Amino acid sequence: MSTTTSPRLPYWQACRQPAVWARATKLGLVVGLIQVSLNQGDYWLSGQVTPLIVIKSILSPLLSFGIAFASAVATQAEHLSRSSS
Repeated sequence: MSTTTSPRLPYWQACRQPAVWARATKLGLVVGLIQVSLNQGDYWLSGQVTPLIVIKSILSPLLSFGIAFASAVATQAEHLSRSSS
């Protein structure tokens, strides 16, 4: 049995950190909501809401959250790798 650790292990450990989720939620959803208001806000205000506008309004915050989550995980994994070395 091998005793070497997988290079992906710090990433899985980082995904389980509540601070990573909190950072991604705060940053990603706030940025996503700002994007929605800038990109689809005029449709919402004028009442021209279509299913496509609703889908875009949902996907924008989710995409921003995903990007923020990936960044937070990478940062935390790097920190975990350094502290275990």
